[in-house]
Amino acid sequence: MTDLAGKHVVITGASTGIGRASATRCAQAGAAVTLIARRADLLEQAAAALRAETGARAAFAVADVADKAALTAALDAAVAAHGPIDGLFLNAGIGGTFAPVENYPDDAFDAVLAVNLKGVLWAIQHVLPAMKRRGAGAILVTGSLASERGLPMNVGYVASKHAVLGLSRAVASEAAAFGVRCNCIIPGLIDTPMLEGLPPEAVSQMGQAVPQGRTGAAAELAEVAAFLLSDAASHVTAQAWAVDGGMLGTMRV
Repeated sequence: MTDLAGKHVVITGASTGIGRASATRCAQAGAAVTLIARRADLLEQAAAALRAETGARAAFAVADVADKAALTAALDAAVAAHGPIDGLFLNAGIGGTFAPVENYPDDAFDAVLAVNLKGVLWAIQHVLPAMKRRGAGAILVTGSLASERGLPMNVGYVASKHAVLGLSRAVASEAAAFGVRCNCIIPGLIDTPMLEGLPPEAVSQMGQAVPQGRTGAAAELAEVAAFLLSDAASHVTAQAWAVDGGMLGTMRV
């Protein structure tokens, strides 16, 4: 069902984890892909691997999504490399600082919102007008379990992830009449570099708390991301799509 042949998909936070897995899946489905992240060395490796493994056209652009000028320049570079952007997956994000709400630092709060929320808004503002003119396009934003639940000790992250879900739905409501869709994907506990930095026993305990009894693979989330970016999901917009092993649908969060 997931066919992205002839499409150009741009992914932020694409050098590792969910972003890289999603780039691979989109390339396998026939898309030309542009990878955006902060580290040129990892991006170059990822793009080269995509070309070797899938034969896809793969380009990359270096940008910190919290830097509006750098982000918009990277998006323009993507268009120069592969043409109009058909699918935009805004996956870049940071976790922020752990602290009680009354002590949460202003600079940490601002930094989290700059990456997780402002960067998403700026990218959509830059790409959406062209999608509207063409009458087609798909935007996908990475949310979190924290888009739907309150979690302690990280008000910046929770606020930002609640906000991007609302932003996705607001964009969807404006863009639907122009043939453009916008959805929010909700990862649960996914095996990414963030989890790999934890002790194995901690990851095992976290996995046991998932109704399915395990953490998810980045490739499992990438499969859903590619579907939502494809025309197979043509009647899906303004949705929060969880890939979480059942966590949000049960009492076990």
